[in-house]
Amino acid sequence: MSRLIFEKSVPGRRAMSFPRLSAAEQACAIPLPPNLCATQPVELPEVSELDVIRHYTALSQLNYSVDTHFYPLGSCTMKYNPRICEKIAALDGFAGIHPLLPQLRGGGSLTQGALEVLWRTERLLCELSGMDAFTLQPMAGAHGELTGMLLIAAYHRAKGRPRHQVLIPDSAHGTNPASAAIAGFKVVSVATDAEGNVDLADFTAKLTPDTAAVMLTCPNTLGLFERQVHVLAARAHANDTLLYYDGANMNALMGRVRPGDLGFDVVHLNVHKTLGTPHGGGGPGAGPVGVKAALAPFLPISTVEKRDDGTYALSYDRPQSIGYIAPFYGNFAVLLRAFAYLLRLGANGLREATDHAVLNANYLRVKLQEHFDIPYNRVCMHEVVLSAERQMKRSCVRALDIAKALIDAGYHPPTVYFPLIIHEALMIEPTETESKETLDAFAADLIRIAKLAEENPAAFAAMPECTRVSRVDETKAAREMRLKA
Repeated sequence: MSRLIFEKSVPGRRAMSFPRLSAAEQACAIPLPPNLCATQPVELPEVSELDVIRHYTALSQLNYSVDTHFYPLGSCTMKYNPRICEKIAALDGFAGIHPLLPQLRGGGSLTQGALEVLWRTERLLCELSGMDAFTLQPMAGAHGELTGMLLIAAYHRAKGRPRHQVLIPDSAHGTNPASAAIAGFKVVSVATDAEGNVDLADFTAKLTPDTAAVMLTCPNTLGLFERQVHVLAARAHANDTLLYYDGANMNALMGRVRPGDLGFDVVHLNVHKTLGTPHGGGGPGAGPVGVKAALAPFLPISTVEKRDDGTYALSYDRPQSIGYIAPFYGNFAVLLRAFAYLLRLGANGLREATDHAVLNANYLRVKLQEHFDIPYNRVCMHEVVLSAERQMKRSCVRALDIAKALIDAGYHPPTVYFPLIIHEALMIEPTETESKETLDAFAADLIRIAKLAEENPAAFAAMPECTRVSRVDETKAAREMRLKA
């Protein structure tokens, strides 16, 4: 087990040194006030530069990433981040810009390039999603959800009829009810029917004059396209209820279907799931939110506007705005990567990426359907949801055990136990960039694991065996954390 950086500390050892002040510099130096001076040494590790390099290089080698292995994490869409987007985000004119540089007209402005990128990104996202206006400020998917729900609340308030209820399918991402509740709404769950769609009868029964919005993921978290989406939209709109699109699964639709054409009024897009930007590690992320024209007046401050002379500026004159939700431009470098991705692929490339994502998921569905239960076994979209209930009933081998076995096979496990309506769920999303060879190898290992569950279920008790830490009591580990070996 690697030692902690503090355990490598040796008193007096340094990774770098600062030049001593000259006599003239010392004479000009202004001493710090006593209340700002430390009274004892800062408790930081004392190590050499070589120790620092080796420590962080060793940590990086422990990382599991989409750059090193197949990462079939369902719903989270861990897709490859093209290096051309990284190079563009690192260009000096973008990476070195400060958000407080002046926005002057004409050639004197120092932010025109950045503002134009944001403006053009908004236009592309409008075209991709069928929305009329966008804000790029939300800094994560859940942040986009919250922004969308605040916009919906503002819309109903402006009409003089505040509403308090939001309908959300029982298969939804957990952030949906959380975002709606934080925005002040009461959440009402809607059942799923036998085909994996929103139960139309339950939906109709729960739609009331107090229903502000319906939050839908389409395709849903079962990986299935909502066949009744037009009916849901028509019934919602007849009730002046808005339709909110959770864009986490847009990777199955981009270039093929626009949420705005399906009847959605508000949409958030996870650019880290759909448009090739980094995902994971706590951020940074971005969750742009698009709206139909009726909700545009409520978009957050500020918005990027194109002026009559062709230059760009941030507009703060928005009396109906929901206000500030993020500083400056949001996560500009992430949005820049998304812009580069959109330009690089173009309309044909986006459609092709969608087609490959859907093809890959269905390829795995067909290869694995004889070895695992698939509760809703019909043509899926970008992901397929298996169930290990068969293995659980026959051999007491759970989805978690299969996930641990996949670690030993060299894969990051898929999402397990979600959606909650699927017992022993294994949610697999291969994305569009994985090759047939990778999918064949993954399917072969899953089939081997399924056979092992029948022939030797006791073997799973010790898995994973290839990791530094093997099988642990996960409940005890959470309650009795030991941060030092």
